[in-house]
Amino acid sequence: MHKNTKEQGLFDLYQNNPHEADYLLFGRETHPDRRGFLKKAGLAMMGAMVGAAIPFHRNIPAHFIPVALASEDMIQGKDGLTVLNDRPLNAETPPHLLDDAITPTERHFIRNNGIPPENTDAVGWELTIDGLVDTPMTLSIADLKQRFEVVKRALTLECGGNGRAFFNPPADGSQWTYGAVACSEWTGVRLSDVLKASGVKDNVVYTAHVGADTHVSGEEGQLPLSRGVPIEKAMDEHNLIAFAQNGKAIHPMNGAPLRLIIPGWSGSCSQKWLTRIWLRDRVHDGPKMTGMDYRVPNRMIAPGEKVDEKDFEIIHAMKVKSLITNPATGHKMAGRTLEVRGHAWAGDRKVDSVRVSIDFGATWLDTKLDAPVNAYAWQNWRAKVAFPKAGYYEIWARATDSQGVSQPHAIVWNPKGYLNNSMHRVAVIVS
Repeated sequence: MHKNTKEQGLFDLYQNNPHEADYLLFGRETHPDRRGFLKKAGLAMMGAMVGAAIPFHRNIPAHFIPVALASEDMIQGKDGLTVLNDRPLNAETPPHLLDDAITPTERHFIRNNGIPPENTDAVGWELTIDGLVDTPMTLSIADLKQRFEVVKRALTLECGGNGRAFFNPPADGSQWTYGAVACSEWTGVRLSDVLKASGVKDNVVYTAHVGADTHVSGEEGQLPLSRGVPIEKAMDEHNLIAFAQNGKAIHPMNGAPLRLIIPGWSGSCSQKWLTRIWLRDRVHDGPKMTGMDYRVPNRMIAPGEKVDEKDFEIIHAMKVKSLITNPATGHKMAGRTLEVRGHAWAGDRKVDSVRVSIDFGATWLDTKLDAPVNAYAWQNWRAKVAFPKAGYYEIWARATDSQGVSQPHAIVWNPKGYLNNSMHRVAVIVS
């Protein structure tokens, strides 16, 4: 995204919703008099952001953004993310910043469909379980911790539209490249344990998830997104109702204080700012569950081909995929050997192998592939690669899952730009 676009987006955000802008930048809603906020906590932070003390800080009007901040993607508690949109806020992580085996919170991507709630205090937050259950329940976060076993798991989340930027013809939506994926460690209780405690009726077909975020239109009662999963997937023991991320409170933009984690499936199933799960006797029809949202054609189609809505099917498991996190694309090296490394994941399956090529796919080299630290965590891989002489090279990575399915060379096109799992490539210059 060009600098001018980022500046205009941030200024537009302050013009349209100054309370939200202050929340995104400073992690809390400001008082109408900004000076009260700066006097208490924000002055040092704002000074650090602009790189110097602010002598006339008392004169800064409420909801007025220093121009120095408008040239950067400033989201408190995040580091190095590239902002794609600011209303709703969406930001991805460059691949070389995803090199950690477990994704730090500050490097976890942000995918919003609406405007996050201003109050994300865990105290007083409640989750309702209702619908087709024997015993409807309303639980606080303290209730969840006391009544159910608390578990920690490293779980991979990926936006269904990750890679959309590479579709041709272009697909509408946020133009994610590679960085709408992460594998943080989440702490919570098993979704299945909570559902069992409520007494799931025999005729339940689907769950329906509701969050506390609001629609970008501002229309009262209109939800930005409410998706669900088949009850069979919901009862998988690896799904979590999470209240901690990497051992601390969940980042506000990642769903604090409570969210679902439905690993292996499109990240849209993992409702953020979770307030309700209700059980239904039909496929859920909430916002972003109908039409072509999070759906792909039920057959192979030509790029640009028009497809009737009745021929679309809901996305379930994500596809096998790999990511090169070292080196960054464009890396220039003086030597002839390099450790290439990254991650791989495969929806509901495991990754069986990852291979790399430096000769445009003519030959392939095996990598050392680690087992996942637990089910649904991505798998880390690495290989020592020797380059025969100076020049321009591309490193290609291709993963194969436990059923023998490999990443394709080219994008499998669909109208909404979902499930792009084509091979990741990075450029290297050997001098």
